[in-house]
Parts: sequence; structure tokens; C-alpha cells
Amino acid sequence: MDDEQMIERPRGRHEGNRFIRAARGALIVIALVGLGVAAGVWAERRVSGGSARVGADRAAAPAGAPSPVAPPAASSPTDTSGDVEVVLTAEGLSRAGLKTAKVGVVEASASVRVPGNVLPNAYREVKVTPIAGGIVRQVHVALGDPVRRGAPIVTLFSAELAEAQTKYLSMAALLEADQKKLERTQQLVEIGAASRQELEEVTAVHEGHATEVESARQRLLLLGLLPEQVQALRRASQAASTVVVPAPIDGVITGRTVNAGQVVSTGQELLVVTDLADVWVVGDLYEQDFQAVQVGSETAITAPAYPGLTLRGRVAYIDPRVDPQTRTAKVRVEVANPGGRLRLGMYVSMAFTTRGAERVVVVPRSAVQSIGERSVVYLPVKGEEGKFVQRQVRLGQLTGDSYTVLAGLRPGEIIVTEGSFFLRAESLRNSPSG
Repeated sequence: MDDEQMIERPRGRHEGNRFIRAARGALIVIALVGLGVAAGVWAERRVSGGSARVGADRAAAPAGAPSPVAPPAASSPTDTSGDVEVVLTAEGLSRAGLKTAKVGVVEASASVRVPGNVLPNAYREVKVTPIAGGIVRQVHVALGDPVRRGAPIVTLFSAELAEAQTKYLSMAALLEADQKKLERTQQLVEIGAASRQELEEVTAVHEGHATEVESARQRLLLLGLLPEQVQALRRASQAASTVVVPAPIDGVITGRTVNAGQVVSTGQELLVVTDLADVWVVGDLYEQDFQAVQVGSETAITAPAYPGLTLRGRVAYIDPRVDPQTRTAKVRVEVANPGGRLRLGMYVSMAFTTRGAERVVVVPRSAVQSIGERSVVYLPVKGEEGKFVQRQVRLGQLTGDSYTVLAGLRPGEIIVTEGSFFLRAESLRNSPSG
């Protein structure tokens, strides 16, 4: 019995091992079957998905066209998918008075923008001062008044002027007496009643008095009298105690520091006359822009006070000194100021043209209409009178009366440039939601 039991025990172990190996094999088979099923499902979905895409491409392609083998190209900047048709009746078309033009292309320029202030042209501004002191009798102008050169602006009473006039009249009287004595002496010399030496002495005295008269005359001119006033003074033989200070240039009274009754001294500022036909626009140019902006660079001047108005000028001066705090240098532009629209102290913007950049599409400002937050233009449909297409555009900078178009139009397309608001109204009437 012991031998049989000893023989049975090894046999039981072998049967257990066979059972374990069989179980492991079954698990491996199940796993392989699962992987096979998953692979089959994935392959089926891939094939069906590819077939669906190919089928869709074939359905979209016209008959006889080859099947697409590559994805479609990106859409162009001119997207017409959102175009809206607008139709006007013959009567509406006549009433609208529409005008059309081709979309143009211009050479765009890179620019540097700097804020600036309007200042007087220092070379066209004069501070009026009296050469002789005195008392102000009358101020003939007020701040802001336009004046012409030579027009009276201040009348002064001047004791100095009265003294100078008296001296001039006295010397003129002596000169007249000398002239008569000279003529009489010349006659006496001719008949031998006077010597040549006497004639020379009289001539020397006459010439000396003539020099003094001219000196006194120049003094009166320096004190503010006009040549015709000096001549009239000599005829009247009476000194005047007042002097009229004339406007030195054509311009506008931009400063006044005196009133009637005020005592003024020689060289004291009375008024300021400024010619505003040309003004300076001064701004601060940053260091990084020094290389781009130079003397002579073309500059466009715009002001919030005048939307749509652009004045042109050129850089006349760039300060060689840099402000250590702001790291900027003063830049000055001389600008013609027709009509005096640029006022002293006004805030403006300066755009310095630096270089040619690229050709860009532009349209007139009048061609663009706004619907909500969108900008649109209108294109006539070729061959169909009264029918138009409303197209959305993306606008860039407004320069003068033209917009730069960044997307939505191609050069050469025909657009409505005048009367487009009628088309906008018709579009909103048919589609109030815009």
C-alpha cells in the first residue's frame, strides 16, 4: 500500500500542472480573439470613414471631374460667401443718383506717429516795442485782431519825441538861413564884392548844418515817425508830441501788455504780431525713430478738431540734444496754415513718412457704409440694372478721404462711391436685423 500511494502522489501533481497549463492557453486564445475583433472594428470604421469622405468629395465635384487628392486651398481675402443682394426699382435707382468707380491701388508708406503742438513760426513773429519812452494815449487793436503792415496800433505821448522834433525844426531853420547866405555870397563873389575864402567858410557852415539836419531826421524816423510825417512836420514848423507805432508785419495780434494811460520805457514790449500763414508743429521724437525721421521727411498733420483734414509739411529741424528724462528730441515741422485753421496751442498728430512699404487697396470714404459693427460696400451686378451686391469689408487706416481695405475687395472691382446710403437703407428694409 505504501508503494502504491507513493506512486499515486506524483501522478496527482502532473495532472494539476496540466490543468494550469490548459487554463493559461485558454486565456491567451481569448485575448487574441479580443484583439482580432477590435482590430476588425477599427479597420471597418476607417474604411467606412474614408469611403464617406471620398463619396462626399465626389458628390461635390462636377461630373467628369477627377477625384480630389489634396485638401482645398485656403480661402482668399475676398470672401463673397456672405454677399447680400440688394435690388432697386427703376424709380429708386433714378432717385439714388448712384455713381461708381473702380477699386484703386496706391503705394502705402510706413510711418512714425508723434503727438505735437502748434506753435507760432518764430521767424514770423514780431514783438512791438517803442524806441522812445512815453505815455500810452491809445491802443488801436485788441487780441486776435488782424492787422496790415503799417497800420497804426499804438499812439504814444513822448517828451523825447517832442525834443527830437524841436531839434530837427531848429536845425532845419538854420539850414534854410545858411542856404540863403550861401546863395548871396556866391553872387557877391561873382561881382568881386566878396572873397573866395568867405565863400568857402559859408559853404562849410552850410554843409555842417545839412549834416545835422539829416541826423535829426534819422532820429525822428527811429522814434517811429514815417518819412511823410517828417516832411509834413517841416512844412508845419511845429513839433508834435505824439507818435504812432505802426504794425511791423501783416498778421494777427497774439499778445498785448499795455493799456491807455500806462507809462512805457524804451524797448518795453507793447504788442505781439504773428503771421499765422505758416506755423510750426513741434513734437517729441523717440531715440529709436531717429534713423527713420530726418530733416526733409514728409509729414502729414491731422487734428481731432478737423476730422478728415490732412495738412502736409516737412521736417525743418531736429534738436541735436536729447532730453535725459524722456529720451526724446524735439522735432519741428513747418506747415502752411490756410485760413488759420491750426490755432496756437492746438493738439495735433504728426505722421512722418519713412519709406515705401506695399501697394494697398483703397476706396473713397463715401463708398463705405456701416451696418452694426460691420463695414460694407456695394457692387453693381454686371448686366443686371438695379441689382447690387452688399459685401462686408475689413478696413484699415483712414487717410484723408480714403480708407485702406485689408480684406473684401480686389483691385479693379466696380463699387458704388456715391449714394450707397440708399442701398444700405434698402438692405435694412428688407432685412431689419442687418
